[in-house]
Order: sequence, then structure tokens, then C-alpha cells
Amino acid sequence: MYNGEKLAPKQFVEDAVKEIKAQVGNDIVILGLSGGVDSTVTALLIDKAIGHNLQCIFVDHGLLRKNEFETVLKNYESLGLNVKGVRAADRFFAACKGITDPELKRKAIGKTFVDVFADEARAVKDAKWLAQGTIWPDIAESKSDKGTIKSHHNVGGLPEDLHFGLVEPLKYLYKYEVREVGKELGLDRKFLERHPFPGPGLGVRCLEELTPERIHILQEADAIFIDNLYEAGLYDKIWQAGAILLPIRSTGVTDGRRTYENVIALRAVNSVDAVTAEVIDLPFEFLQKVAKEIIAQVDGVNRVVFDISPKPPATIEWE
Repeated sequence: MYNGEKLAPKQFVEDAVKEIKAQVGNDIVILGLSGGVDSTVTALLIDKAIGHNLQCIFVDHGLLRKNEFETVLKNYESLGLNVKGVRAADRFFAACKGITDPELKRKAIGKTFVDVFADEARAVKDAKWLAQGTIWPDIAESKSDKGTIKSHHNVGGLPEDLHFGLVEPLKYLYKYEVREVGKELGLDRKFLERHPFPGPGLGVRCLEELTPERIHILQEADAIFIDNLYEAGLYDKIWQAGAILLPIRSTGVTDGRRTYENVIALRAVNSVDAVTAEVIDLPFEFLQKVAKEIIAQVDGVNRVVFDISPKPPATIEWE
């Protein structure tokens, strides 16, 4: 398929559809949707090739943004895709219990995702293919010749006994190219311009052990940050933004009483291909407003900081 030349979106779509048809024929294909642009564009390409022989599965691992499971399922209704939503938060929290190492956490989330997805896939009669929204940076970070930077569950994570063939039409593309293909397919802006969101979700933005209580704190803080970006007209000017729950607590004062509570970091960057990224110079008044709202509205948080680190040496995500 695509082999590195300058992307021509229309030609890419035509070639991809032909290759998918030739690869899978009339077989059933299963695809794990995330709500993001990569898996959504993958779904549209395959749907264009084989129609309702595509079965999509959207797993709620308990690490999504606030109300995201319901919102994403509703958004997918407009695309006419065959989508099944699966709630599995308890399995993910159990798998991550006691784990604090970032790479081990990613592996635990990835393995559990694959296990949940495999269980659902085996229940689909006559399914022979698994589709993934893998893009080139996923492969590069998971299989760098200098060692793994970050594990991605869609790279080398399938169980051997699943016996499905792989369909990955975007695996040689960068994120900005995926968006060009999505635009060619007529994908709505609510998908096309959505910020990238990691496969492990808030699991890599909640440092140290994952618990429902800590994820709830992060979801609330993150929602305030993202809502304010929309209200200020800043969301579409940013590549990726989110809140991070740090593994430290700090002393504060509330109603004249000492508190010892959690710290939230805010992250906002611009990038073209996710290989490098620069920090967005958000207005100070905006950051003040967000910080005050988070501290006032999110129980257990008394301090907010802003991450000004570029990639490299920092990665976009903290874990």
C-alpha cells in the first residue's frame, strides 16, 4: 500500500479499499474502536470495502475521559457503523492493582485490553480478521532499534491462539496523514479534529497505582481543562491537551485549615507527526481560571501546575 511517497488522499482511499477487499474477501472483520481518528478512519475504510461484514467493538476500560463511553457511542451512530460497547473497568483495575512502574502498567492495560477484546472477538461467528488503527509512530515507539520507548498494545500484542489475520491499512501513515484520509472520506470534525488520546487512556496520565478513586479525580480535572479550552476557542489550536494526576501531594490551605492533597499538571502541545512536540503558550489568565476551577470543584486537589517540557526530551504523555 502506501510506501512513503507524498500522500494523495483520494488515491490512498481507492488503493486501500481495493487491497482490503482483496485481502479479506467476504470474511467477517472485527475492529477495536477507541473514539479517536486512527481507529475511526480505519473503520470507514473497511466499511467502504466490505460494509456490514465489519463488526466494531468499543471497550470501556474505566480509563476514558468523563462521560466518554456514552458520548463516543452516540457519535458513532451517525457513521452507520456496526458497533458494540463493552464495559470492562473492573477487569482493568484488577489487572493494574499494585503496579506503579509505567511500562508494566502499559503492558497490564494492553494485555487486559487484548484479553477483553479477544473474548468479544471469539463470540463473533465466522470472524477471521482483526483490524487495528495502527499508525507508524505506534510501531516506531514500540520497536525502536534503541529499545522500546513506550509499548503499544496494538503492536505485537495479540494472543497466539486468536488465529486472526491482521488488517492495518494506516500502518505507514503519520497522524496528520490519517486526518487527510479522514477528510477525504467525509469524516465529521468531531472525529477529525479530536485530540489524540492514548490507547491506555488516563492510565498513563494517572501516575503511580490506578484506582477508581484516583481516576475519578483525574476525569473531573481533565473535563474542566478541556471544557475551558473549548469555551476559550483554544481547543482547535492545540494538537493534544490533558490533565495529569501526579504521584505527590502538597500542603495547602482551605477555609483557613491545612490540607495535604493531590497535584494536577496540565499539558498542551502542538505537533505534526507526534515525533516532536512544542509546548503551547496558553494565556496566563486562562491557566489561572482553569487552576481555580479545578481546585474549587475537584475534591482532593489543592495545587495545579503547567508542564512546559518539549518532546524530546520529554514525551507527550507522562508515562
